[in-house]
Parts: sequence; C-alpha cells; structure tokens
Amino acid sequence: MSSTKYILGLFDDPDEMMNGIDNLQRNSVPIYDVYTPMPIHGIEAKLGIKESRLGYAAFMFGCLGGTIVFSMICYMLVLDWPMNIGGKMHFAVPDFIPITFEWTVLFTAFGMTGTFFFATHLFPGRAPRVMDLRATNDRFVIAIDAKGNIPHDDITNLLKQSGAVEVKHNDRKYVSYE
Repeated sequence: MSSTKYILGLFDDPDEMMNGIDNLQRNSVPIYDVYTPMPIHGIEAKLGIKESRLGYAAFMFGCLGGTIVFSMICYMLVLDWPMNIGGKMHFAVPDFIPITFEWTVLFTAFGMTGTFFFATHLFPGRAPRVMDLRATNDRFVIAIDAKGNIPHDDITNLLKQSGAVEVKHNDRKYVSYE
C-alpha cells in the first residue's frame, strides 16, 4: 500500500493550471485544493467553493456591540446615575448614537479578526500550513487527495498532459517553513 497522501501538480502558468483543473474534472478526479501565489478570478466558481459567510458574522458582531453599548449607556446614564446636564432629558437617544456607532464598529472589527483567525487556522505564532513552499512564490499547485482515488499513474499523466512542470507525491499533509 502506498504512503502517498497527496499528489501535487505544479504549474508555471495560471492558464495551464485552469486547463489542468478542467482536465481533472472531466475525468472525475476530485481536487483537494488549489494553491496560488496570487488571486485568480473565477477559480472559486470552477472549484465549486461556496460564498463566504463572514458577512453574516460581521452583522451579528455589529448587532452584539451596538446592543451591549446602548444597554450600558442606558443603564449608566439613565438608571444608575442620572445627571441633569444643561437641562437635557436623561434618556437623550441622539446623544447616545455616536458612541453606539463607534462601539458597533469596534466589536465588528475585533469579532471579524477573531473569526478570520479561527476559520483559517492562522493564529498568531502558528506556523503556516502549506503543501509546497513554491506556491507562495512562483508556482501554481493543484493538490489531489491520493487515498481512494483512481490510480496514481493516471493522475500523474493527466497533470502532465495539462502542462504540469512537476508532479510530486507527498506523504505528509503540510510542509513547514522551519
């Protein structure tokens, strides 16, 4: 039994990589992931990646921040320690709007930062996980899960026909920078 976990096809050109994705999908080879040194327009649709739900999380963090700070202001300035400042009412909502807005933005920013780190496993101090180090510099990499897939030689031939410069058989999931 082979110890190969992933088959990596390395490409020089993004157009050849896109042709490689088409070729693999035509032959019913499931693609694990694609790594590129720059964003490529349309690759999400081609791979069937769903739209991000981070916008919903941002909305929820904003609602949470606005509710918390508005509740705090109401409690502190209306119930706990009401003060008569210039003859204004204690519950002067227009005065609460600027600080409520600022805290809503603050909660959204910090919440989204934490959510992003949680979703991508890019916590500070953690070594980045990458299939091939050249994917961050000058190569376009298609990763294919080798377990339970068609014979490895067929996948290698499909990648070579599509224009892969190099085909690697990895026995580890990630390569570390160290």
